[in-house]
Amino acid sequence: MSPESGTMDLAAKLTIDRLGDRGEGRAKGPRGAIFVPYALAGENIVAEVDGDRGHLVEILTPSPYRIPAICRYYGICGGCAVQALADAPYRAWKRGLLVEALRHVDLPFERVGELVDAHGEGRRRATFHARVAPQTGMKTDGMKVGFMQARAHELVEIEACPVLAPSMDQALPAARALANELARLAKPLDIVVTATLSGLDIDIRGCGALDHATTQWLVEVAEKMDLARVSNHGIIIIERRQPLLTMGETDVRPPPGAFLQATLAGEEILASRVANALQNARRVGDLFAGLGTFALRLAQKAEVHAFDLDHPALSALHRAARADTRLRAVTVAKRDLFKRPLNADELKTFDALVFDPPRGGAEPQARAIAASEVPLVVYVSCYARSFARDAALLCEGGYQLESVDPIDQFRFSPHIEIVGVFRREAKKKSKRKKLLG
Repeated sequence: MSPESGTMDLAAKLTIDRLGDRGEGRAKGPRGAIFVPYALAGENIVAEVDGDRGHLVEILTPSPYRIPAICRYYGICGGCAVQALADAPYRAWKRGLLVEALRHVDLPFERVGELVDAHGEGRRRATFHARVAPQTGMKTDGMKVGFMQARAHELVEIEACPVLAPSMDQALPAARALANELARLAKPLDIVVTATLSGLDIDIRGCGALDHATTQWLVEVAEKMDLARVSNHGIIIIERRQPLLTMGETDVRPPPGAFLQATLAGEEILASRVANALQNARRVGDLFAGLGTFALRLAQKAEVHAFDLDHPALSALHRAARADTRLRAVTVAKRDLFKRPLNADELKTFDALVFDPPRGGAEPQARAIAASEVPLVVYVSCYARSFARDAALLCEGGYQLESVDPIDQFRFSPHIEIVGVFRREAKKKSKRKKLLG
C-alpha cells in the first residue's frame, strides 16, 4: 500500500539486481527491497507491487541466461523457485547461498566446494496437498490435489511433476484416488507418498479418525492402485506389502511417514561424504539418527550409538541393525537433543560424531559439542543459515572448519544440503586439557 494514496502500487517498472535466498528476483524500490518470484537477475520487468512483494506481469528485457522452464505449472505452482535459469548461473547462485551464510558469521567461505548435483532420477518422496474442489450446483466435485502456490494459501492442481522419480509415476493418481474417497469430510489433507522397493507407501494426514466404511473405501483404493501400504497419520489402514528400503547394504522397514532423504542420489552422496570423513573412527555418535541413513553404513567399520526422539524410526533402525550380522555393534537411545543435549562427559566416549539436525539446526547441542573434546565432527544440514550459526559455535569452541560441501538434492528450489567437516587439532586439544588441569 502506498502511504500517500493508500492504494496498491500497480505496474511498477523494476530492475532485478540479484536472486534472493528464496530464489526470488530482488529489486530496489523507493521504500526498500522488493521480491518478485520467477524474475531473474539483470532483467527489466513490470510488476504489481504490494509492500515488499511483487507479482511478475511482464519481462521487458530478459536475462541472457533465461531458458525455457521444464514444467507447465512453473510460475503458478510454488514447488520450484528457479527453473528458468541456465545451469552455470543457477549453480553459482545456489553455492552462493552457503557462501553468504558463512561470510555473515565470519567463517572461511573460501573453503566451500563446488555444488554437487544430487538430483539423480528425481524425488522419491513428496507431500501432496488436497483441498475440496468448488461446488457445481449441489454437488462437490471431489478433491483438488497438487502443491501450494508460493507464499499463498491457494492450491495448484497438477497432473504431473517432472522432478519426481520414475518410481513415483503413480503417486499423484494414488493420492487423488485416496483424497476423493475422503472428500465428504471436507477437510484439508496432506498426503505423504514415499517410493520404496516394495511399492508406494502413503500416509494421510488431516482427516482424523475414520469410520469403518471410509476405511474400507481406502482399502479398496490401495488394492486397485497396488499400493504397498496406506496409513492414517501413522496408523496403518492396510499393509499389502511391507515397505522396504536399503541403507547402504542393510534392509530397513520404515514406519509410516518416516523421514527419508528426498532423492536416492542425495542419500548416497551425503552418506559417502560422511563415511569418507569418518573412515578411521572406531566409536561414533550419530545424533538425530532417524532410520539410520548414516548409522547403518558407518556400522560396517565402527561401533555406532544412535540418538533420536523419533521412537518408531529408532526402532526400525535397531531392528535393521540386529538383523544384519555383518555390522558392528549399533545401540540406540530415544532422547530429545533440543531439551537434553548430550553433554561433554557423555560425548567424551566418542572419537567422532555425525550431527544431522532438522532445518532449524540444534543450537543447544552445538554448544555442548563445542565444549567437548570430540576430535572430529561431521555436520549435515539442510539450511545454510542454521548451519552457519551452529558452525560458528563449533569454531568458537576450538574446532576448525576443514571442508564444507553444498549438495543440490532439491533441484530448482532454494533448499540445499550441506556437509561440513570440523576437526579439533591435537595441539589445541592438549592445551585445553592442560588449562582444565
